Amino acid sequence: MLERLNQAMEHIESHLDQQIEVADLARIAVVSEYHFRRLFSALAGIPLSEYIRRRRLTVAGAEVLAGERTLLDVATRYGYGSGEAFARAFRAVHGVGPGEARRTGAALRSQPRMSFRLIVEGSSSMRYRIVEKEEFRVVGRKARVPLVHEGVNPAIAEFIRSIGPETLGRITALSDQEPAGIVGVSDQLDPSRAEGTELDYYHGVVTGAEVPEDMDVLAVPAGTWAVFENSGPFPQALQHLWRDVFTQWFPSNPYQSRPGPEILRVRLSQDGTRADATLWIPAERSTA
Repeated sequence: MLERLNQAMEHIESHLDQQIEVADLARIAVVSEYHFRRLFSALAGIPLSEYIRRRRLTVAGAEVLAGERTLLDVATRYGYGSGEAFARAFRAVHGVGPGEARRTGAALRSQPRMSFRLIVEGSSSMRYRIVEKEEFRVVGRKARVPLVHEGVNPAIAEFIRSIGPETLGRITALSDQEPAGIVGVSDQLDPSRAEGTELDYYHGVVTGAEVPEDMDVLAVPAGTWAVFENSGPFPQALQHLWRDVFTQWFPSNPYQSRPGPEILRVRLSQDGTRADATLWIPAERSTA
């Protein structure tokens, strides 16, 4: 898997002055486009589109300083339709416009080339199981919230506080299958998984019961799920679980993620400092 990912990275490097299609990168890596985007952002820490943009403008910056092409030629070479669009993108990355950079020889920022390698630590094992699940519904309350990678998500915390105890009790009573009890469900995430992009968050239960008219509902089709468990400090352990699933488990196992909601069941300690978590990720056997 890592070898194929690095072949995809080589493809990016050799096509920085051309159109780069995610479908081509996914084909090289022998995974779906969805899984490639998800895996890249987890491994690299930035969205694929942002990495490509930074690499293009890093290479373009070197050409700007070299002075062998006009600024418009450099802009066109790297896919910008006008000098103004190129100047805006250049300034956003380098903190200075291309004309000023060429005149003054300003110091520019660089996005290094990325490659991936596996570091085997062996200090702990990841508990997981594969579950085939029939169609079900998530029923509860829904909010549109920004994605937060580290720490407590204040929008989600505020949303949960706004759900009254009577409503929460009615939601909890609908739970009739795994994962049992109240869960947090993330759906309709931006493919980039960039910090601040929005998602649909459901605070509810997994059920086959009839849906009350005043509840939000998410219908989830039948499919395969990879289910992971861990325990640790809250909320860091939960966010590290998400990271480890995509940076360690998927590259080492014959599965890939597929589109669908991601379901998190959390049980907090009495003092709220530790959590036992179960994470359900939609998955399928990889074709490789």
